[in-house]
Amino acid sequence: MFLGDSLTAGLGLASDRSFPSLIEKKLKEKGLEYEVVNAGVSGDTSAGGVRRLDWSLEGDVRVLIVALGANDGLRGLSTKEMKKNLAAVLDRARERKVPVILAGMEAPPNYGAEYTRDFRNVYSELAEEYKVRFIPFLLQGVAGIASLNQGDGIHPNIRGAEIVADLVWKELEPVLRRPT
Repeated sequence: MFLGDSLTAGLGLASDRSFPSLIEKKLKEKGLEYEVVNAGVSGDTSAGGVRRLDWSLEGDVRVLIVALGANDGLRGLSTKEMKKNLAAVLDRARERKVPVILAGMEAPPNYGAEYTRDFRNVYSELAEEYKVRFIPFLLQGVAGIASLNQGDGIHPNIRGAEIVADLVWKELEPVLRRPT
């Protein structure tokens, strides 16, 4: 289950080119029988993710990939609120014994160095506190590189989505191969 925003939804890409869809292709290639559910909603914040969480955790969820916060950062929302929201997601996943991979995000620099630092620290602090697998920056190697992004400079293009999928796969594959 991928719980995220437009980056997860694959805004501007064909539905089979979002990074969760690319991961689903990797699963099939490796003979791993998992269904990928893309619960990415464009414009969603960490608070929206909390509101959608119970629905997202219905059924036999084996792994939850949490990729929320980009819109919190773009809007300059409170990092304390974002941390509270993400902690609620992690708490509910823990209650249901669902392993989590937390994907971090970077805040745009226009809110200042303190906000940028606090924003980044939310993810690392939660990953440490909850002992979850952690991707420090979901767009590592893609953000700020024009040739890997769509015209808006924010959302990955097809090649950028492939890089994001590879980054997520490095954390996801070991979880899937664990004995249940």
